[in-house]
Amino acid sequence: MKQPVRIRTITEFHEFRGLPGPEHPLISVVDYSAIRHDVDIRELSWTLDFYSVSIKRTSNSKIKYGQQEYDFDEGVMFFMAPGQVFSITIDPDTQKWAKHSGWILLIHPDFLWNTPLAGKMKNCEFFGYSVNEALFLSEKEEHTLLDIIKNIEQEYRSTIDTFSQNIIISQIETLLNYSERFYQRQFITRKIANHRILDALEALLSDYFNNESLVTEGLPTVQQVAARLNLSPGYLTGVLKIVTGKNTQQHIHEKLIEKAKEKLSTTALSVSEIAYELGFGHSQSFSKFFKSKTRLSPLEFRKSFR
Repeated sequence: MKQPVRIRTITEFHEFRGLPGPEHPLISVVDYSAIRHDVDIRELSWTLDFYSVSIKRTSNSKIKYGQQEYDFDEGVMFFMAPGQVFSITIDPDTQKWAKHSGWILLIHPDFLWNTPLAGKMKNCEFFGYSVNEALFLSEKEEHTLLDIIKNIEQEYRSTIDTFSQNIIISQIETLLNYSERFYQRQFITRKIANHRILDALEALLSDYFNNESLVTEGLPTVQQVAARLNLSPGYLTGVLKIVTGKNTQQHIHEKLIEKAKEKLSTTALSVSEIAYELGFGHSQSFSKFFKSKTRLSPLEFRKSFR
């Protein structure tokens, strides 16, 4: 994969994709059918200094996005935060016949400056899903979002006045709220895939806790676990909350307590030895952690089995 192209401004993006200059320097709605596509390009990778939200449909073409390959015959929605890398691999034989449709909303962080949405955008979990999990939309959902995009486009193309920014900001916030609703719907409707993620997490943690990893590497972090599963931390937690009501950290802690109980009830190891095998530097830290989760000290729990 070539070094990603860094695109600093929305104007640069328009130039990069063979489009006329933007009508507003900090916000733009682009029609995918108007983008120039080089049929000889097999790989394309870039990073943006601004946000992008898009729905894309490409017939006769499969595009690899992040860790997964997607079929774009149906509407697929992606979210990118500034600094994320977007990479696609295209089959040039199908690209020659491909038809592109959809839209992309580009929002420079400066447009959000001094508004409540600036902080909200940074905290939207689905901007972290982009390299791993796209949002698949029904036709009705897609039309709902398209209406909002048309309102944004109409507003910035009109005469700019003191109300323009606030109106556009409110439309972006509505777009994000609907996106959150549709992501939650996707979590719920994709039960089989979600349970496979849970099974993979259980297998990963069981393997980790049954070897020497705790002693040598310590307790796994949410970021490490998510990376091993090829998921973003936010998306993994979102799935687990839907399936089990618990986040990733809680699952890690539950597995740790399960292993601690096993050692306390089936071995003669001292509390200090168990603490060491579970990755704790001090037995006091282990005892405090164990009691916070079980309401019993390690010794009290051990005595209950005798």
